[in-house]
Amino acid sequence: MSFLTIGHRGVMGVEPENTLRSFVHAEQAGMDVIELDLHLSKDGALAVMHDAEVDRTTDGSGPIAEKTLSELRELDAGQGERVPVFEEVLDAVRCPVQAEIKDVAAARALADVMLRRGLVDRVEVSSFHDEAVDEIARLVPGVRTVLIASRWRNDVVDRAKAVGAATLALNIRRLTLEVVEQAHAEDLKVIGWVVNTQDHLRLVRALRLDGATTDYPEIRRTGRFTA
Repeated sequence: MSFLTIGHRGVMGVEPENTLRSFVHAEQAGMDVIELDLHLSKDGALAVMHDAEVDRTTDGSGPIAEKTLSELRELDAGQGERVPVFEEVLDAVRCPVQAEIKDVAAARALADVMLRRGLVDRVEVSSFHDEAVDEIARLVPGVRTVLIASRWRNDVVDRAKAVGAATLALNIRRLTLEVVEQAHAEDLKVIGWVVNTQDHLRLVRALRLDGATTDYPEIRRTGRFTA
């Protein structure tokens, strides 16, 4: 499989993160995959936002789980953008999507959408939480999953295998060749995040990674030569 460049929350280095504007820019820049984050609203909508609270990325405040979709729609998510729901992103862009889920409840809601719209081939599901990865795999036969980790112990490859993940997405600043070789020996792909500099790209090449998640569209162009 060829090296993948994944747009982190779209291209959040130059656009408001997790907005339709950011996702469309990522696709136009040629990103192979678009990464986004999902939280459940109070009324069960799959809101696209990274944090559990709206404070950092909108002009509102408070937890997403305590707001209805209608209330979320009233917020400015940057440059006049609104908080999108997952289905809107699917309709706005055509490229593959990597959807990060925060918990088991979000896994169940995502599973409903994936099964209804036949998204197994287009949507890869990721999470920091082993139980969420396990749950989406149980609910959506054939789904491709990614286990994410920022800090990990020497059992991270075994954890990925235990929940059936095909890929590990690991913090580039802590990634070692030993972990990559262990993963590859078990036929797991390894993605580094977040790859935003030429030094990071050189590390990606040295570690022989399968892909990189980045905030910036230009990383795709330079990464083709580096990685």
